[in-house]
Amino acid sequence: MRYFVTGTAGFIGFNLAKRLLEEGHSVVGFDGMTDYYDVALKQKRHAILERFDRFRAVIGLLEDKHALDAAADSAEPDVVVHLAAQAGVRYSLENPRSYIDSNVVGSFNVLELAARLKPRHLLLASTSSVYGANGKIPFAESDKADEPMTIYAATKKATEVMAHSYAHLYRVPTTAFRFFTVYGPWGRPDMALFKFVDGIRNDRPIDIYGDGRMSRDFIYVDDLVEGIVRLIAVVPDEANRVDAEGVADTLSRQAPFRVVNIGGGHPVELIRFVETIEACLGKKAIRRMLPMQQGDVPRTFAAPDLLVALTGFRPDTDIAVGVRRFVEWYQEHY
Repeated sequence: MRYFVTGTAGFIGFNLAKRLLEEGHSVVGFDGMTDYYDVALKQKRHAILERFDRFRAVIGLLEDKHALDAAADSAEPDVVVHLAAQAGVRYSLENPRSYIDSNVVGSFNVLELAARLKPRHLLLASTSSVYGANGKIPFAESDKADEPMTIYAATKKATEVMAHSYAHLYRVPTTAFRFFTVYGPWGRPDMALFKFVDGIRNDRPIDIYGDGRMSRDFIYVDDLVEGIVRLIAVVPDEANRVDAEGVADTLSRQAPFRVVNIGGGHPVELIRFVETIEACLGKKAIRRMLPMQQGDVPRTFAAPDLLVALTGFRPDTDIAVGVRRFVEWYQEHY
């Protein structure tokens, strides 16, 4: 099939595009190559994708509607996967406008092109951050998600709501997937795993917030990609509405639109995460214990039941295995 994927120079977009290309599909990738983090890392990811004849990269910002439309038109996509975004919870405290520009205006532009091109399926990346400080665990897609703790989370929830309206108005089948704490090879330098490995190897103190008692539902990047690939085939429709005990399907009654968690449902305390990294490196961290930062939530915890019901897949890569693979990648590249 023909895919138009935004964010192919990014951590998740690169891994998804590589998987699609390996399966024989064609991918036109769109990415802004912004300097939020090391552009050289983004260029290395694209260089790997460009080894495939069926990949073509277009460099441009989501806010540039003309460039985005031209790239999408050239792709003639069967499927659109929108992954590009201004990422990072903490950076949203420093530069909130960049989140509005990319995640709201940019996502609106993607919805506009989908309404015009009518792909078989539009998939959009959301985040577990939309659950905020939800007191009910595990987080289920049907839970209230109207109290975001950061502008990053707010922009992602806005994307979900806009996407529902476009699915209703233009009948474009749309799935918004909420992924949890993704980690693995080719990860971003601003992510905790990258910072911790880099700090420990170079004898620098690492900052451990919430005294290490915060917990996160970590998901290995290959598991996330597997979830996305399987969801591509599950086009929201009444024919695949889930009617299983204990599973609340979020398929809208007004539109071909569904929200799905992609997470394993196995939260890990931050301190145990650090200990796992130490074991993989064979070296102890210099720990700097700090209180929780503004905008942090005490835990994330996915209910993966809807994903399992729709696709038969439950993310299950053990944290020790995933961390070891990242460490091996880091040591090879740095």
